[in-house]
Amino acid sequence: MEELHDNSEENKTTPETPITPNETSAQEFKSRIDLTALQDAVEKIKGELGKVIVGQHQMLEMLIISILSDGHSLIEGVPGVAKTVTAKLLARTMDVGFSRIQFTPDLMPSDILGTSIFNVKSSEFEYKKGPVFSNIILIDEINRAPAKTQAALFEVMEERQITMDGTKYKMEAPFLVFATQNPIEQEGTYALPEAQLDRFLFKINVDYPSLEEEIKILENEHHRENKLVLDTIQPVLTAAQIAEYQRTIKKIIIEDNLLRYIASIVDNTRSNANLYLGASPRASLAIMNASKAAAAINGRDFVTPDDIKKVTPSILRHRMMLTPEREMEGTTTDKVVQQILEAIEIPR
Repeated sequence: MEELHDNSEENKTTPETPITPNETSAQEFKSRIDLTALQDAVEKIKGELGKVIVGQHQMLEMLIISILSDGHSLIEGVPGVAKTVTAKLLARTMDVGFSRIQFTPDLMPSDILGTSIFNVKSSEFEYKKGPVFSNIILIDEINRAPAKTQAALFEVMEERQITMDGTKYKMEAPFLVFATQNPIEQEGTYALPEAQLDRFLFKINVDYPSLEEEIKILENEHHRENKLVLDTIQPVLTAAQIAEYQRTIKKIIIEDNLLRYIASIVDNTRSNANLYLGASPRASLAIMNASKAAAAINGRDFVTPDDIKKVTPSILRHRMMLTPEREMEGTTTDKVVQQILEAIEIPR
């Protein structure tokens, strides 16, 4: 109490330099980085998606953050909750290339990456690029393909390049993978290995809509009549704008005590009694970058603990493994993350 009293005495305004409420507000909230264009773009994206998608605000915000953070996202939910539609519409709001790949048990790596074909006229092999050569890649039911096909994504997701016949092919920016999977149906599926899960910035869980949201979905579909859903969405971002906003995100300020806060959260996962496997340093980097994007879309040029707490569950839930005992008890990684966030002291 005495320390608080001393601080208040030091911060008292002298009569010679009065500060009006408006001046105080301006001093406190004036951004050192111009985020107006970025915020406008985010609102336009939400507005376009809002023409079709009802609710699912957390999924939309996490997907936008993943774009600004230049990270891939894994979207998990039962069939029919607009996972694929949302990813397609989000890609539609950006004036960039889009490719959809339906993963099936008989899909081969060459069906994704492409293959070398012998040209009879030139007597040489020519590389025919696969559908992964685009900007936004939607992989539907990613856990339907066998491990060999899933492994074909390792290099391209991490390094944004493909090595084929000794030649490296760089992917054009932006390059983002949105993948969907169904957590309920396990027959005929192949669980993603930890190494591949770690390459996704977010794992976004999609829930059922509320009753009111479902009524709104029915009303929208009734009034849309024969108009195609994709025809209602207009592009609002170019590739150059996305690259510019991604560079802006890198400039967002994060204090040293918040970096320590992030490191403490991730470090706790490695010694937590409920976990068999903790998170790697890649998770720390992901939390830092995603929290910067979360701050920016809220008009702040600095990260707060709330930004970190907002993005942490979606970043950690697929990077940790529960002990067999906790798994049998029905504990989830989300519950463990929440416990960790409550246990780690928030920087002041």
